[in-house]
Amino acid sequence: MKYKKVKKIAEDISVIGLGCWAFAGEKWWNNSDDENSIRVIRSALDNGVNLLDVAACYGQGHSEEVVGKAIKGYDRSKILINSKCGLLWDENGREYNCLKKESILKEIDDSLKRLDTDYIDIYQLHWPDPETPLEETLEALQIIKDAGKIKYVGVTNYGIDDINKIMETIDIASQQGLYNMLERNPRTYHAINLVYRTEREILPYVEKQGQAFFPYSPLFQGLLGGRWDKDIKFSENDVRRFNPKLTDKRFPMYFDAMTQLKQIAESHGHKMNELALNWLIDKKAITSVIGSCRTVEQVETNLEALKWEISDEMYSQINPIVDKFENI
Repeated sequence: MKYKKVKKIAEDISVIGLGCWAFAGEKWWNNSDDENSIRVIRSALDNGVNLLDVAACYGQGHSEEVVGKAIKGYDRSKILINSKCGLLWDENGREYNCLKKESILKEIDDSLKRLDTDYIDIYQLHWPDPETPLEETLEALQIIKDAGKIKYVGVTNYGIDDINKIMETIDIASQQGLYNMLERNPRTYHAINLVYRTEREILPYVEKQGQAFFPYSPLFQGLLGGRWDKDIKFSENDVRRFNPKLTDKRFPMYFDAMTQLKQIAESHGHKMNELALNWLIDKKAITSVIGSCRTVEQVETNLEALKWEISDEMYSQINPIVDKFENI
């Protein structure tokens, strides 16, 4: 495993992290099995991955419970848990944003209980909450940080203006945003409008500030894994069916680009997923790539990316393809 260091975080961070949304249970990711999920997490840890990315809303608490079980027996001080708050659910399972003080104070305790740990390393605001004054949210974060329940504060899906406002009160150690070869400055995630442009705005910012950046969906929810066919259909309990880019008239455009990239990777003796991960790892501003894995085999396949680097020749072939997606 390779590791990177940033100014705002004391610990070294593995360049490949493990995204834990796929461990959300049977209703979310096409019948994910807990025992298998635990094997996947432990395989990642055994191979040097030290960043586990999770959130309270993943499976409405289920992913955190699975992570808590999986890390039993491991040295907790060697694991960085990156969890998130602010996306809640009602009695009918409908999700909504809430970053009120009392809500955060309750959320952190609920997450600690599910994870069965005394602290969370990086605690991120998952999405902005326009209904709650920022000052109230930051007061809650300061309280739980002072209490030792979290070590670092981060944000996910925040724009530069709000980030600057937050930085006036509390230090931001990490940012997380949508970013991959075919979503470089995306305007939307599923049906949600994004208030930031990753490559144009966020990457230069985190590099200047010494913050960590964790791109989520590095394989475009599986497309850049290179295993799909053009007629792929998602089951009723697969959250990817709600991603219009994977289901509407735009999908052929993305699929054709992936096919071209896959041909380039294979012509150099590599796999598509390795190329997609290496393209991200190679960027100085990116600290750890948050890749979701549903099998031990996928963990091992992703780690193959660490055995080689993209050559200038490969970049000359890749750039004309991915540059078409710079502003989509």
